[in-house]
Amino acid sequence: MQVWRDEVRRIADNGYSTLLMPDVPAMQPAPAPTLAAAATVADLRVGTWVYAAPVRPAWTTAWEAHSLSVLTEGRFELGIGTGRPGIEDQLRELGLPVVASGQRLTEIRKTVTALRELDGPERYTPVVMAVRGPKAQALAAELADTVTFVIPPGETGAESRRLVSGFGANRDIELAQHVSVVGDKVAPFMAPPWTDPTALRAVDSLLVLPSDPAAAADEILRRREELGFSYFIVGSNAADLLADVVADLVGRP
Repeated sequence: MQVWRDEVRRIADNGYSTLLMPDVPAMQPAPAPTLAAAATVADLRVGTWVYAAPVRPAWTTAWEAHSLSVLTEGRFELGIGTGRPGIEDQLRELGLPVVASGQRLTEIRKTVTALRELDGPERYTPVVMAVRGPKAQALAAELADTVTFVIPPGETGAESRRLVSGFGANRDIELAQHVSVVGDKVAPFMAPPWTDPTALRAVDSLLVLPSDPAAAADEILRRREELGFSYFIVGSNAADLLADVVADLVGRP
């Protein structure tokens, strides 16, 4: 527990605004109690990155999210998606049905609907959705407060930019981007262990940021200007490396 408290303080001291936990059973503590503990250590926002809808019953997930929102006094955000690639194997291991992507999106809708009912008029828990295809994008445009785009490791920067530029919504939605590689550091849980930073840089992948703080800050600002990203997620193993970038960007308009 002390190791976790120290990690939370390190992230907060480096100037980050939000601490996110992945949904990877058996490889880490469960997100909800871990995030609740983190919120008592530092004045950070906390959130899930991201709950896999096929693994979690909709109402239970909504109840958990609402409870975290209450316990953190509004500092929790629910990240949810249809599940990372290969989740079908996990579902089989857990004895859960392997359902089509359309049914997974239905479960996300049920979760968000139940969350809004539990929150009531006095509370609002932000929802972050991880999306890729047009149906997921359409649901996010309707329900989400923040949207992140699932970017495969082999996808070129040009392809990813077309994906992001094609997202349409008739209301204000924050755009987020996960960065799984900083320099040569591959973020745990955010990329496969065989991820090759050199190969990603060769295709100008949006999954990469340079390790040089000035170059990283310039790239973040360029993506904000060109694509509208205002929320960047990096692995904890790069938190110290990018501390100067965070300090620089916080001081900018």
